[in-house]
Amino acid sequence: MLQALRDKTTGWIAGIILTIVTVPFAFFGMESYMQQSVETYVARIAQPPTWWPSAPNVWPITYLWTSADIEADAFRQRVDLVRENMRQRQGDNFDPKQFESKDNKRRILDGLIDDQVLQFAAEQDDLAISDEEVRKAIQAMPDFQVDGVFNADRYQLILASQNPPLTPTAFQDKIREGLKNDLIPAGIADSAFVTAAEIDRLARLLSETRDVNWVMLPLPPADTAPVTDAQITAWYDAHRSEFRKPESVRLEYVVVDGSILPKPASDDAALRQLYQQQIAKYSTPEQREVSHILVQVAANASESEKKAAEAKARRLAAEARAPGADFAALARANSDDAGSKNKGGDLGWIRKEDMVPAFGTAAFALPAGQISAPVKSEFGWHIIKVSEVRPAVQRPFEEVRADLERELAQGSQEREFNDLIGKLVDEVLKSPTSLEPAAKAMGLTVQTTPAFTRAGGPGIAGDQKVLRAAFSDTLIQDGTASDPIEIGPDKTVLIRVFDHEPERALPLAQVRDAVIAAIRADRQRKAAAAAADALLKEAESKGLADAANAAKLAMGGLDGMQRGMPIPSQQAADVLFNQPRPENDRPRLGKALVGGAYMVYAIRAVHDGNLAQVTAQDRNTLREQMTMANGERAREAFIRALRARYQIKVAEDRL
Repeated sequence: MLQALRDKTTGWIAGIILTIVTVPFAFFGMESYMQQSVETYVARIAQPPTWWPSAPNVWPITYLWTSADIEADAFRQRVDLVRENMRQRQGDNFDPKQFESKDNKRRILDGLIDDQVLQFAAEQDDLAISDEEVRKAIQAMPDFQVDGVFNADRYQLILASQNPPLTPTAFQDKIREGLKNDLIPAGIADSAFVTAAEIDRLARLLSETRDVNWVMLPLPPADTAPVTDAQITAWYDAHRSEFRKPESVRLEYVVVDGSILPKPASDDAALRQLYQQQIAKYSTPEQREVSHILVQVAANASESEKKAAEAKARRLAAEARAPGADFAALARANSDDAGSKNKGGDLGWIRKEDMVPAFGTAAFALPAGQISAPVKSEFGWHIIKVSEVRPAVQRPFEEVRADLERELAQGSQEREFNDLIGKLVDEVLKSPTSLEPAAKAMGLTVQTTPAFTRAGGPGIAGDQKVLRAAFSDTLIQDGTASDPIEIGPDKTVLIRVFDHEPERALPLAQVRDAVIAAIRADRQRKAAAAAADALLKEAESKGLADAANAAKLAMGGLDGMQRGMPIPSQQAADVLFNQPRPENDRPRLGKALVGGAYMVYAIRAVHDGNLAQVTAQDRNTLREQMTMANGERAREAFIRALRARYQIKVAEDRL
């Protein structure tokens, strides 16, 4: 038998088969060795090559695909930004537990995925944004305006104050990227419209009135009936997840506060050196008030069209220079620049670097009150008029000395602060399982926190970065000190978990009173529902008024109740207006839980709104609101359809 097997595994046919089998194994083996890496992405968005949109994402074709990862750091930065914004908007109403839920974090991640998908689509469609569009978008931003007008000084100041500082070029690139990615979605949203019939239907619905009655049932008395051991055990067994002690930790920590470090004495030579280094910061470049007339030349224009445009530009320049000529009137009649045409060609105050090179060079070479010869740029021919000149201004050293002193002191403190943290980390590394030796060596104090859960606690336990580190596997399992964690401006903390209690079920003996309270609360809820059901049944047989009278309950009512009236409460009003219309001349009866108590209601009639009472202004407001809502829905639908073109993989365990 062995000889027969040997005979069948030799020869050229067997060699071919062996080669076919071996090659894939060799490549797969190479791939596994070459791709040994730790994945840290939260989401990966992959797209097939443009020349093969239906390419399968399988090896080895997967190498033809391009992908982009949303890394954990980028995701955490977005989460921190959204958290801070929500905290500022909601104040005391901010719910950290709700914010940290997995569903909420998935919504934040979906926003990042949408951004990447839009970027892929813009690159695939080869979209481009002109310098003029970028300039208009920046000038329209309220943050850069003073009294509603773009202010170049404010623009420069805000960019310089960012952390890290932004150059105008870097900021323009950022705006260009955002405009490019949003070009198609914004166009789709802007194309939304609303018909007159839709406005009529909404106006009729919003001005609808209803004739209603209601009875608010009082809460049943608190349940005091005995609870048996069997009932307690049965409830505990059915609701074990409600009687658990959450995971908790206790920390020891050392705070390094840069604000209490001594401020260095000012050095005149160092201040003057800093002044020279930042001279541009204290200088205002020359600005000019400029108007222009544009004779546009298309990129694909023929030679004859180019010559005609040049001839037109020279003719307009001659007319503009003629004695008594009205430059603004010429611009309104002839300019191809839609943005400035209706303003007589006025571009406002400009800086040389804000304009395309040819335009900027010509405009800043003209004396005030002069009009240029035609100037060629990528947009066409410009006839430029300079109305007024603001010369460059440089603030003297003595005027800005106080600012320089603060900046120099801050820089010195930051260096000392960073040096202190570096030395503290070095000391901690000598004995990473305790902060006491390092703190003692640096003259700092070790503090401790009470036990707290993932929901946070007082002091540093309320900081999300501290929470994330405190409940990390590394700190819990190893008991070592963390890396420095920034918890505020010039304020850093090192933490160590010295006590950890995992989540655990609480024994029945420990939660017996809570189980009894839960059983009695459930009885009270059921008694309230039963009372509401009984009243509703009586109302169905003899009417709500007679049923309420028999039960000795007060009945409220209102004819012509308008939407939004907080009667008997806003929640109750919402219930009454969310019910179907009565049918066959019979009141619509029902019950609803409102603010912890039951309401039994009767909707006797529904009256449509009178369109004759809807003003033109009301209709315009409705049109704007509905158009905006329809546009946003269309935008979201486009992005959902776009996402279907890409392969999106989410690492749920890293959220």
